[in-house]
Amino acid sequence: MEKKDANFQPWERAFGRIATPLEDFIHDETASGIILIVCTVIALFLANSFLLHHYEHILHTEIAFSLGQWELRHTLHHWINDGLMTLFFFVVGLEIKREVIVGELSSFSAALMPIIAAIGGMVVPALLFFAINSGGEGESGWGVPMATDIAFAVGVLVLLGSRVPKTVLTFLVALAIVDDLGAVVVIALFYTDQIHTNWLMLVTVMLVALIIINRIGIRKPWPYFVIGTLMWFSMLQSGVHATLAGVITALTIPVRPKFEHKLFVGHMTKLLGSLKARPADTKSTECIIRDGHTRAVLQTLENGIHSVESPLQRLEHNMHLPVAFIIIPLFALANAGIPIELSALPQTVSHPVALGVMFGLVVGKLLGIAGLTWLAIKLGLGKLPEGMNTKHLIGVGFIGGIGFTMSIFIAELGFAGQAENLLMAKTGVLFASLIAGMVGFLWLFFTTNKQYSTE
Repeated sequence: MEKKDANFQPWERAFGRIATPLEDFIHDETASGIILIVCTVIALFLANSFLLHHYEHILHTEIAFSLGQWELRHTLHHWINDGLMTLFFFVVGLEIKREVIVGELSSFSAALMPIIAAIGGMVVPALLFFAINSGGEGESGWGVPMATDIAFAVGVLVLLGSRVPKTVLTFLVALAIVDDLGAVVVIALFYTDQIHTNWLMLVTVMLVALIIINRIGIRKPWPYFVIGTLMWFSMLQSGVHATLAGVITALTIPVRPKFEHKLFVGHMTKLLGSLKARPADTKSTECIIRDGHTRAVLQTLENGIHSVESPLQRLEHNMHLPVAFIIIPLFALANAGIPIELSALPQTVSHPVALGVMFGLVVGKLLGIAGLTWLAIKLGLGKLPEGMNTKHLIGVGFIGGIGFTMSIFIAELGFAGQAENLLMAKTGVLFASLIAGMVGFLWLFFTTNKQYSTE
């Protein structure tokens, strides 16, 4: 469509010159990682400046929702971690379901190597952490170094551009999806408070309701969100971590569209033909407003597009930006504020919890991901994707050590009520993620100088 055929508002062209570069940045694959880094730096500044008191005051401000005698009251920090992060886990659930049904995890042969790599990348870091902290107060944090932050990890690979083949990125994403699934299971089984069975029974009822509306063919998102919200509240009261409601709800979102592609194309071709046959109105700004037939055709086209789209992929697409650019940055602002005293840094990084996290993420991830995958290949269980070699695998092992979001989230659960250990764990996550990201980037940059096609 030519720009000369468009109708512009008086200031629209000028605003477009500002908005277009911003839109390009938002849709760039590295943008979410950059925003996350900026928010982390801001949180660290706030926690280590004269603004610390105000920062803590804001995080501990209570926000309540009430209806008559009923009230739900929590701090802002709690609302972010247990409320907004549910939407993050919802997107994680959508990604897991998509990968299992149509993605890299849909066939056993393609999924085997990423699954083995992910298992190694979870088990070895946890064992290293436990070995360092066994018998101490910090041993409950063994799940902290198991996680990989998919946004940061993918961002590092994207920065390498054509130096790394697309198959490496695909392998890392599949690995991170399995890793997320493992983290969800760990949270559900090992980081759950006392269980209240009455509320858990309500969670089961909500799950059955979600399955029923899926099976009867409801594809609009709002019924799932309503029931999912009720499930979140029930799970919050049950003792099971409430964010798991996001994953469970996501797994019930329909994948199949209402209409098949062939039927859609035929129907839309007829509609576009009838639209094209209409006589053109010279007053183009008034054409849609005056012509009821055109409006009806356009509405039918819109409904048809929704009917041929996968509800799961549409939701994943719509939720990506708010989660990546609002929820995760807010999580970083609320949780990455770690007071750091340079004079006490040697004592901090040598603390068993911080040491366990750093060894787990930097060394354990490398040994687990690269080591177990290499062993599986030697045993003849599978092979690396086309274009991916051992150097790439080692790089993925390093980059997999970027824990950040999920690691901090698990630390908040594992060290609830243990302020010192929580601080040590967060410090370990921060330093380990920085080291793993830098080493992984430099390793791939200097060992893989071949330029691969980005197509």
